[in-house]
Amino acid sequence: MRQFNLLLAAGSALLIALAGCRVSTPGQAETTIVQWTKHHVTVGGKLDQNPVKYTSANVDEGKRAFGYYCVVCHGRDGQNTGVPFAEKMAPPLPSLASAEVQQYSDGQLKWIIENGISPSGMPASHGVLSDDDIWKIVVYLRHLPPAGSLGEPRTYSSDEFSAGNP
Repeated sequence: MRQFNLLLAAGSALLIALAGCRVSTPGQAETTIVQWTKHHVTVGGKLDQNPVKYTSANVDEGKRAFGYYCVVCHGRDGQNTGVPFAEKMAPPLPSLASAEVQQYSDGQLKWIIENGISPSGMPASHGVLSDDDIWKIVVYLRHLPPAGSLGEPRTYSSDEFSAGNP
């Protein structure tokens, strides 16, 4: 199994090298390989249990922490609403409500938030967010509102741009 994982990682590195530095939408093969690798090899925390239980208060606190750290890239609803570059990233930012993201265990989601994912652009929050905040964000991710229901981030709203505000 270890040899297979090493071979898969080497193949992934080769695909990345062949793609060069130009940003482009990954193909199906690259996407499949990268997703499998993240879910089974590189992302830790699979067995870690979330000590923060679901309550509406914890969802609200997770939403608040998400709003401070995650909203610029993932939108207020976690589904990229109003984020102009979400589809232009390499790889494109997934909706956090997607099966691709929701298939991660709570521990894996915490690990991703804490450690980031290279070279995707997902930054590490270690030292920025507390463990409690990260676990509450995970609770929020499991209970996201409908796409578009919270509007777009103020940073990207046309009202802000037209008023000359950054």
